[in-house]
Amino acid sequence: MAINRTVRNELPTMSAEKNCNPMKIIIFGATGMVGQGVLRACLADPNVALVVTVGRSRISDPGPYGKSAKYQQVVLPDLSDLSPIEDELAGFDACFFTVGVSSSGMNQADYERISYGLTLAAAEPLSRINPGMTFIYVSGAGTDSTEHGRVMWARVKGRTENALLRLPLSAYMFRPGIIQPLDGIQSKTPSYRLMYTLMSPLLPFLHWVLPNHVLSTREIGLAMLAVARRGYPKRILETRDIRAVVAESSS
Repeated sequence: MAINRTVRNELPTMSAEKNCNPMKIIIFGATGMVGQGVLRACLADPNVALVVTVGRSRISDPGPYGKSAKYQQVVLPDLSDLSPIEDELAGFDACFFTVGVSSSGMNQADYERISYGLTLAAAEPLSRINPGMTFIYVSGAGTDSTEHGRVMWARVKGRTENALLRLPLSAYMFRPGIIQPLDGIQSKTPSYRLMYTLMSPLLPFLHWVLPNHVLSTREIGLAMLAVARRGYPKRILETRDIRAVVAESSS
């Protein structure tokens, strides 16, 4: 993959003039619900020049834009080591890191190996190859920035966020709460699929009555693109912030 290297030297804010330069984006975790949503948003956006997904296996159904010439897949069986593909990672403007697992039934060491270890295994080399690039990490509502709370997953996510914020990246943390899957997107986790099937009649209503707690996969994808393009005044975005990004981008 021949890619020209570019480096972003300034972090814009949402008040800045919209950057219309075509972006080159890497997505980790594009098989999950949030990853599928942002992949579809990227492929549908004419101001995205290149989208590369990195994962352990190929994506069989990337959506209606999956045959686009600007879409490439990189299969990497071990996501803890990007060295085999480092030469292909230069020149990107943003990375959307949406890899995640449920903490249910996992001990802290195993959960930390995935949630913290894989995230930093991607962010650290990217910060060296593309210093200053936008790196958006999807954690979740309730993440514990102190790293000392009683909830294991929240501590690990908080540690991960804090580590990312120390790197030479334009890093943003997305903390969605309840996620409404749209456009035929489904969770890979069987228990989550069952839960969403049972809740599907209620989710549109919850989205309306609890706007600061519910976001759709479509909204999250659009917000990630908007923040990559224009920045945001806050580095940690809760549901209401993500919704505000979408509202401002569509105005």
